[in-house]
Amino acid sequence: MEPDQPLNDDRPALATTIRIEESDVRVFTYPATVQHPVARFNEETQTFAAHSDGVILAIHGFRGDHHGLRRVINALPEYTFVVPDLPGFGASSAFWGTNHDTDGYGLVITALKKVLGISDNSILLGHSYGSIVTSSYMAKHPDAFQSLILINPICEPALESDQRLLSYVAQGYYGFASLLPRELGEAFIRLRVATDLTSLAMTKSKDPDIRKYVVNQHRTYFGGFANLDVLRQCYESSITDSVKDFAADISVPTLLIAGALDELGSVAKQQHLATLFERSELHVIPDVGHLIHYETPFSAAAAIRGFLQ
Repeated sequence: MEPDQPLNDDRPALATTIRIEESDVRVFTYPATVQHPVARFNEETQTFAAHSDGVILAIHGFRGDHHGLRRVINALPEYTFVVPDLPGFGASSAFWGTNHDTDGYGLVITALKKVLGISDNSILLGHSYGSIVTSSYMAKHPDAFQSLILINPICEPALESDQRLLSYVAQGYYGFASLLPRELGEAFIRLRVATDLTSLAMTKSKDPDIRKYVVNQHRTYFGGFANLDVLRQCYESSITDSVKDFAADISVPTLLIAGALDELGSVAKQQHLATLFERSELHVIPDVGHLIHYETPFSAAAAIRGFLQ
């Protein structure tokens, strides 16, 4: 276990609800606990002062919510974080008439910038599926943020990767659930045994406390999806899109943080992905896979701090 941060040490968050595309999006703002000279957040209005720097808008991964990024947030006390639960996950209701995919979730980023007053001097961060959402957004809005951070970036479409067999199995799993009556299908997806097998397969740490933490996190939050339609749309987007699709059109400085043991993207493929950006830096963390945000948050935070400073 990385030494100096308790597993459940949470920074206080301010929660608000913003209406976006007929979804009630729950947004959690973590004000900096170490003074940042230009990150100015008004707690009364829950908006940022014009041109505030030191603000990171973070987008979580598939079947996650804002809780998943807490250890990284805790490890960067000098930065203010804004983390929405994406529509259809966590405490946010589903879209109505808008797909739960890369483009749909891009609308959330645009809305949060406008409503909260997040300036173009801020930083955009995405983890796992969130790396696809944020990369797509930056390719289409090149001046919207000053830099981009991708944790466990999805470097190629899952159905074209070395792990495509597992992707087809998962696709069949979700497909079978959608054929069942709705309540039964959702219960099938939320089966604890399936969640625990996912945790077992993805966790690389030998530390029993971290392994227990991952299991508890997945048990608590992996079932927090609104319905099977949300899950199906988001999963299809997660296995057909990739950061590689958008990298060449991203001009801002970009940091890629990859796990050396990540089944969803080998080091060689992450190195290739890094070459596709105009300006990029790749940081590989040893002995960790796709759960950097749970297992090695201090290593990720050190890379982020060095990149931004």
